[in-house]
Amino acid sequence: MPENSDTTGQHWCIVGGGMMGLGLAMKLARAGQRVTVCEAADRLGGLTSAWTVGDVQWDRFYHVTLLSDTALRKLLDEIGLEHEIRWVETKTGFYSGGKFHSMSNSWEFLRFPVLNLYQKFRLGSTIFFGSRIKDWRKLEQISVEKWLRRWSGNSTFEKIWRPLLQAKLGDAWKRVSAGFIWSYIARMYKARQTGLKKEMFGYVPGGYARVLQTLSEQLESLGVTFRLSSRVDTASDDGAGNVDVGFQDGSQEKFDRVVFTTPAGAIASAVPGLNEDERQRLEQVEYLGVICASLLLKKPLSKYYVTNITDDWVPLTGVIEMTTIVDPAELNGHSLVYLPLYVLATDNQAFGEADESIRKRLVETLDRMYPDFDKSDIVGFGVARARQVMALPTINFSQRLPPVQTSVPGVFIVHSGQIVKGNLNVNETLELADELYEKWLVPEFSNKPERVRAS
Repeated sequence: MPENSDTTGQHWCIVGGGMMGLGLAMKLARAGQRVTVCEAADRLGGLTSAWTVGDVQWDRFYHVTLLSDTALRKLLDEIGLEHEIRWVETKTGFYSGGKFHSMSNSWEFLRFPVLNLYQKFRLGSTIFFGSRIKDWRKLEQISVEKWLRRWSGNSTFEKIWRPLLQAKLGDAWKRVSAGFIWSYIARMYKARQTGLKKEMFGYVPGGYARVLQTLSEQLESLGVTFRLSSRVDTASDDGAGNVDVGFQDGSQEKFDRVVFTTPAGAIASAVPGLNEDERQRLEQVEYLGVICASLLLKKPLSKYYVTNITDDWVPLTGVIEMTTIVDPAELNGHSLVYLPLYVLATDNQAFGEADESIRKRLVETLDRMYPDFDKSDIVGFGVARARQVMALPTINFSQRLPPVQTSVPGVFIVHSGQIVKGNLNVNETLELADELYEKWLVPEFSNKPERVRAS
């Protein structure tokens, strides 16, 4: 039974079949609304979709669940998978000065040889102080470099923070606000404060392929319709209270409401009726993309889930050893390693590099980093690319975002670029969907007196 019987049963079009779109579809369907999810790709999931490397099917990009990921765990509970999450205590490593160092607990932090005692005190104080900050908007007004130099000191910034920012953001780190690093500190600190004082990560057996399959089946049971390989080209007001949606194949369909969950630039192109201010706000959003290689190996590289890299010569954002969390039995006895490199979406040279060239460069890198690595251990290799992964959180970014409810009647924007008080991950995506659903979408069908139409 729908959770809200006092509805008009409007027909909603959700543009984008990633976790945000599917989360919104679940909420609308349970509230008695008709929902069609339109996805340009031939499968659901977006950044959480799965693929096959070697003889193993797993996530294209790396994802884990934290103990503190309440929105994600709630959704998994709703579809009957939360109780199956396998929790594992993980370790964190640093590659600095050509050597590996463990940074998985307080004792290892104190022994960390890259920093002296005073520098460790400044670094620890920065993390502790950052975890206590509640007013994230003030941090949006200052550059990440200025804030980190102020709290950690110049030497600690140069040894730790600058290399990490460079690895994650490339040269774009110089334009990012302090809110970026605060969001990472807050999430990881919160994870350690939830129940156990350990770094516990989890996953659903079968990975996101199973999550998406189960979720899509439940959505279909609620009456949700999926249109795959259906790119939305246009969405416009028909003048009679509906929204005309035109698809790339030339077909058209009318909906009562349309919610875009796609990247900002695609929305600007698809909605010709937006006013100039909305269009400019959408078009100014810069995105960070990722080129992520998956290596299936005969044996693990290391004991660390994530290895942070501070050596400039390494052409990687980090090394993600997924099998420190995922049971190798799920991967046919192999070890799965992700090697991500984050670059600006506009970096055509990076995105145009051939898979074989990437493989050659990564093999050379791993051979230099890991003495026991042997390229003959590679049993599977693939490169996943995504140009528009995370909106770049520049100074005062949240103040330049377009409104959720657009000037085009019936057209709404709920996309990951609106994550302004967290970093991009599945839980933050679902939390944003929850927040904007209650504030903006519920009034559209609940007959509340505050329901308004943008002019």
